[in-house]
Amino acid sequence: MFAITHTRSAIRSDLNHGIIFMIVAMLLLPVGDTFAKYLTGTLDPVAVTMWRLLAQAAFLLPVALILRSRLNGAMFSPVIALSGVLLVVSLNALIAAFAVMPIATAIAIFFVEPLFLTILAWPLLGERAGPRRIGAVIVGLGGALLVIRPGFSAYGWATLLPLLSAFAYALNMIVLKRASATRSGLTVQCGATVYAAVIMLLIGATMAVTGYGLTMPTLSQTNFWLAILATGAIAAITFVLIAEAYRAEEATTLAPFQYFEIVTATALGFLIFGDWPDALTVLGIAIILGSGFYIFGREGQAESRAPRRKRLGR
Repeated sequence: MFAITHTRSAIRSDLNHGIIFMIVAMLLLPVGDTFAKYLTGTLDPVAVTMWRLLAQAAFLLPVALILRSRLNGAMFSPVIALSGVLLVVSLNALIAAFAVMPIATAIAIFFVEPLFLTILAWPLLGERAGPRRIGAVIVGLGGALLVIRPGFSAYGWATLLPLLSAFAYALNMIVLKRASATRSGLTVQCGATVYAAVIMLLIGATMAVTGYGLTMPTLSQTNFWLAILATGAIAAITFVLIAEAYRAEEATTLAPFQYFEIVTATALGFLIFGDWPDALTVLGIAIILGSGFYIFGREGQAESRAPRRKRLGR
């Protein structure tokens, strides 16, 4: 009896850790996005992406050196390279969207990503989401749209940029899930960041050679360098948390918790831009949080009933 209880407690602990890591990461992500939006006011989106990835690498690599005992598995391999490519596509598309539309609108469109992830996880990971889990994702999406209420037609083809970012991001989450099966989260993120930074440096060099120069901050623009360092540091922290979350839990389980990003986005809109949440915004946030906590409760109940059964969705 003690052994069974101990096993259930350990599994529930792993589940809690995965979900908690994802929630913390989602609450931090909009902070980095806000810095990126600020930088697009002066720099090219490609330059912002390049500097963000370089700053992210600058923070991750010393951490990897200090915590080298946590580096398990191959850091440089085809699957990690694929993650780096998808990271480049997702970041470039989203930051380009920030340059032409409000950050809240871009994030609202990006929130189709959990739906992409839930759909892709079945054929690519064998994680079949049940109707309740799919329902929670859809409800969370509805809550996000209720908060943002974007005008999709106002920006024309630019609305495809967050959609492209969301699709690449969802694919990257699948890749991270596979890579994290034999590697630590720190190993995966360090490798993917190095690949992505090298790719962006090559893109920047190619643009310079072909005559399309990138706008760059001068050494005297302290605010821009601080913003670059901040967005890199936040990215480094959040993506390690995300990798650890996907190592501990199924992609379809974590998908609804990505809507927690809207909480920080709404708070930053109020603190920085003075946007007061109205009644529909409060209702939307409540729906988002409710869908996430519903999945959390369902997963905990399922693990208590069948600790050794593979979770296939309910």
